[in-house]
Amino acid sequence: MHASRSPSRRGIATAGFLSSSSRVSDTEALAAQQLWALAEVGSLFDRSGFQYWLFGGWAVDFHVGTVTREHYDIDLAVRLDEAQAIRALLEAEGWRHAPTGDEDGGIGYERGRVRLELTYLTSDDAGRVLIPLRQQSVLFSENSLGDQECDLLGVRSRVLGLALLKSGKSSARDDPDDAAKDRADFRMLSSMPT
Repeated sequence: MHASRSPSRRGIATAGFLSSSSRVSDTEALAAQQLWALAEVGSLFDRSGFQYWLFGGWAVDFHVGTVTREHYDIDLAVRLDEAQAIRALLEAEGWRHAPTGDEDGGIGYERGRVRLELTYLTSDDAGRVLIPLRQQSVLFSENSLGDQECDLLGVRSRVLGLALLKSGKSSARDDPDDAAKDRADFRMLSSMPT
């Protein structure tokens, strides 16, 4: 089982990714809040026995070992059959359901300024990992997601493996802002030894 460490908020804020000036920018403050929230949610999920995997921009940062860019949210993949229990746990901890458009295949929560996006996963008889959408399921991974963990600024999290994360970032999305983030993330991941 994965054991998240719960660093102090001050520890995250002073761990070296914030600017060296005495004034903390809004972006830096949000990054510290997101990282703290990830540590807390990871610890909650671990204690409750829920499987989860960090993916998206924060997973890139965990693999690279530094905060590389601003993040809108925290992306976690979770098992669909644990969704109701996860919802109850998050709501008990002050997270509120915060939909943005169509929530097909996942759900969003917010607490304060931090947004948490959960993507639901199932698996088929062949062991492939799928995202169950209303019309059909789509492939997330041909193989199990494993249990790789990485550390960033005193926070430990289970993350998607480097190869799967890099593959997901290799094709930019249609939205121009998302595409720019995907290209930047792919460049960062491509610079890492395999």
